[in-house]
Amino acid sequence: VQLQASGGGFVQAGGSLRLACAASGRTLSSDVVGWFRQAPGKEREFVARITPSAGTTYYADSVKGRFTISRDNAKNTVSLQMNSLKPEDTAVYYCAAGLYIGTSGPGYMYWGRGTQVTVSS
Repeated sequence: VQLQASGGGFVQAGGSLRLACAASGRTLSSDVVGWFRQAPGKEREFVARITPSAGTTYYADSVKGRFTISRDNAKNTVSLQMNSLKPEDTAVYYCAAGLYIGTSGPGYMYWGRGTQVTVSS
């Protein structure tokens, strides 16, 4: 099973980016998929997650109203649309998948390599 996060980049504050998590060897439509991020010198933190079937979403307070997580089952991907980006959103973003419905990283079974997001002020 491999997960790959993509779509990161450099953007000015107030801008937008769309991250994608693609999977091989696993069907993401059956998984809870989460996004996490880790800034330099900080611990990894939960950003958002989406459940299978009903697609219930949950967000960290710091991104609520600005980020949107969604699925494209036909493409076996989960996306994170990030709007109104702030410098404090700068981090490496990771996607993770599994059967755990929660916000704790160790609960997720599969992790992808991250993608860097840099937001300038």
